[in-house]
Parts: sequence; structure tokens; C-alpha cells
Amino acid sequence: MNSVFLIGRLTKDPELRFVAGSGKAVANFSIAVDREFSKEKVADFFPIVVWGKQAETVSQYMSKGKRVAVRGSLQTDKYQDKNDITRYVTRVVADRVEFLDWGGDSSDSSSGDNKSSKNSEDNFDFSAFQSVEDEDVPF
Repeated sequence: MNSVFLIGRLTKDPELRFVAGSGKAVANFSIAVDREFSKEKVADFFPIVVWGKQAETVSQYMSKGKRVAVRGSLQTDKYQDKNDITRYVTRVVADRVEFLDWGGDSSDSSSGDNKSSKNSEDNFDFSAFQSVEDEDVPF
């Protein structure tokens, strides 16, 4: 099984390109992920590639410093550099990117612009629901 789940901050703005011929969108970016159990503040940096409509959306709405959650798989490619030396690059090929910071200052995750901090109960009408007593539950 080859699955990766990461939460981190973009280290630079995403770079959006379109593949010649097919026109398919591809975005490249990297994220910094804090090491949880480190005595010192240490981060690991992971290159991410995302394709298609998600690539366009990431490029449009995400920028350096914004927090994202990435789900995907690891992929290692090899190539010959200009000196004919074989090089390897490992990256995460994302199949899902979720935005954890929206608009405003990326360092203030409690801002009103952060969609994940909004309380959905504030604007929800609960009057359509009936209360259920314990004896009404069949298990």
C-alpha cells in the first residue's frame, strides 16, 4: 500500500502549468510539516504535485504560508541531469488537497475568514428535528 497523509504549510506559491498537447493542468508546490515529537521546532519539506481541476483550484486559492491537508501517494522518478548523472526525485502525487486556511492572514487560523473555524450551528434551523427519548431508540 502506498498512501500518504500530510498537513502542513505551503513554502511558496503553487506553480501552475499546462501540459503541451493535452492542456491538462498540473500544479507543483511544497509543504513544511512540523515534526510532532521533536524537542526543537523542526519541519520536513515535501514536494507535492496535483493534476487537473484541483491543480487550478490550488493555484487560484492557495499561497505561501497557507495550511493544507494532502492525501496521495509517493512516486519516485529518475532522470539524467545535464552532466549525464542519474538523479532521483521523490514527491507526493496528491489525489486530494483540502484547504485548512482561507483568505486573510495565514498565520491567524482563528480569523473570521477561516472556513474551518465557522460554527455551522449558528445559521442552522433545528426546529425541523424532533427530540428522541432513550426508550424510542431500538438498540
